[in-house]
Amino acid sequence: MHELSIVTGVVEICEQHAAGRRVLAVTLAIGALSGVVPEALEFCFEAATKETLLEGARLEIDRIAATGFCSSCGVVSSIDTYFDPCPCCGAPALELRSGDEMRVKDLEVE
Repeated sequence: MHELSIVTGVVEICEQHAAGRRVLAVTLAIGALSGVVPEALEFCFEAATKETLLEGARLEIDRIAATGFCSSCGVVSSIDTYFDPCPCCGAPALELRSGDEMRVKDLEVE
């Protein structure tokens, strides 16, 4: 489960930015194609935040839909995999526009 190491990294990032203040809430942006399982992050969060500035903090997850741009017809459309063809013209190579990100979006501190 690589989500535990991801949460550990999130805790480190948040503690650096909190500058010694207690963290009340963390919002993560997670793309549909990021390879990260949001439910696994939620499961690991409490254990990873014990005895840190984030202990007791609320974890919020914004799920980002995957979209791709078709250079053949110029349409941006929703996709489910990296290899989905364009739903409008059938072109095989869509340029990923969103959906592979995983980042700390917001941090609420005391």
